[in-house]
Amino acid sequence: MTLGSGFAPVDWPTLRVAVTSNSLSENIMKFLVMIYNDDTLLDALPPGQYDEMMNGCFKHADELRAEGHLLDSMQLEPPAATKTIRVRNKRTTVVDGPFAETREYLGGFNLIEAANMDEAVRIAQSFPWAATGCIEVRPVYDIDAERKRVGA
Repeated sequence: MTLGSGFAPVDWPTLRVAVTSNSLSENIMKFLVMIYNDDTLLDALPPGQYDEMMNGCFKHADELRAEGHLLDSMQLEPPAATKTIRVRNKRTTVVDGPFAETREYLGGFNLIEAANMDEAVRIAQSFPWAATGCIEVRPVYDIDAERKRVGA
């Protein structure tokens, strides 16, 4: 995916990123920005760097909220606090931990509004967590349209 002309690389200390517009139009879309963490990389950060990254993220989140891009964000508890529930053949199984064996785990999310996927990616790049895991950007399905479609 190309990021389009005018893309500026992320400036990590100030967490700035180029966005296409400060005024959101009626054609706006919602995107879930999922932050995946890798504890090996987080634990390898120099002392104080995690706190510096979090501080910068909070400041940048305030800016994105003021611009109308950030709707909500949450940090999740570690995988050890997770329960995974499956129902198969009318039998419910509840197990401790995440559903997948992987070093990276879902650590948090941001619900944002952007004009399109390119803008959503530019916004997501402004968070430093891609350096200690990865960031997934996924369009949010219009659940109200689906509710109407099925007559609920």
